[in-house]
Amino acid sequence: ALSCQEVTEDDVLDASCLLEVLRMNRWQISSFEEQDAHELFHVLTSSLEDERDRQPRVTHLFDVHSLEQPEIVQKQISCRTRGCLPPVSNHWKSQHPFHGRLTSNMVCKHCEHQSPVRFDTFDSLSLSIPAAVWGRPMTLDHCLHHFISSESVKDVVCDNCTKIQAERILNGQSIENQRTTFVKQLKLGKLPQCLCIHLQRLSWSNQGTPLKRHEHVQFNEFLVMDIYKYRVPGPKSCQEQLSQKNSEETTPGIKDGRAGKPPDAEQPAGTKPLFMNGASSSSSSSPSFLMSPGTFPLAAFPECRAPLYLYRLMAVVVHHGDMHSGHFVTFRRAPGARGSQWLWISDESVRRASLHEVLAASAYLLFYERVHGRGQPQS
Repeated sequence: ALSCQEVTEDDVLDASCLLEVLRMNRWQISSFEEQDAHELFHVLTSSLEDERDRQPRVTHLFDVHSLEQPEIVQKQISCRTRGCLPPVSNHWKSQHPFHGRLTSNMVCKHCEHQSPVRFDTFDSLSLSIPAAVWGRPMTLDHCLHHFISSESVKDVVCDNCTKIQAERILNGQSIENQRTTFVKQLKLGKLPQCLCIHLQRLSWSNQGTPLKRHEHVQFNEFLVMDIYKYRVPGPKSCQEQLSQKNSEETTPGIKDGRAGKPPDAEQPAGTKPLFMNGASSSSSSSPSFLMSPGTFPLAAFPECRAPLYLYRLMAVVVHHGDMHSGHFVTFRRAPGARGSQWLWISDESVRRASLHEVLAASAYLLFYERVHGRGQPQS
């Protein structure tokens, strides 16, 4: 509705109808209490999942012939299953645009045996903000690397170590399960069409009281996610070698028990990444042309270094206030041909905004949409 070009400037959209539908889905949402924007986003995506799951997924074989008749309106078809006839093609391809999958990889440090990769779904990436380093700006890359950085998990039963130990013992004696330390790492197994990033600004004092993190996290108009994508082990392509190199170069130091490369480690000449998410234009490792609005300059990248998972910023939600009360405002890209124009929205108040103002905001939620890079087919 907000993107509709036919709405006049004087019209104000009321979200009460949306809240009523959510209440019909058994959500307890009060109109007189302050709500968290990230929680409401999760409510929306969860409701979409539930709505999709309620649809019949299997069509009766006797109804296939009716589905193949394009001149028959679906509402006129009488299903033998006495239910709604599921559409032949689904615009979401059975998932909503924010649906993604995380991979969890566990490797034994003793025998280097890798456990089966686990997959978990997500509709937003909730990133903690690492401890700040004096004199060094906090960037979105720091938060993403902290999210996927490896961590040690102690006292885990390793079936492979147990098997090896059993083979060394004669006379079939029983042995105890061998417990070792595993290295666990998260990666993004499936990147969604629309990526929501939630920056966790809630922290706790030593006395246990909630505090809000106010520091600015730098982010760009364009977001490259290649180095965070999970890839099946095997011969590495040029792109994968670049991703590994960039990951090693930009990973922050040890934070909260998670291992990473120290930020001040020397880099060989000519190995700096061409793009760092959130790095300012003054940074030596981020060319200034990457900060200019408009089309991402793929031509500036060598063929094997062009990003495959490229996203463009579409909206930013900002929270003003503390942990107990406050107000949300939104920066969003204007619809239609004015895609380079940004709007600032606070309830019914709307004004124009510049990209510089957007990038200077203290973001709480970031909304990116995937764009197609060089050599990628259009969906």
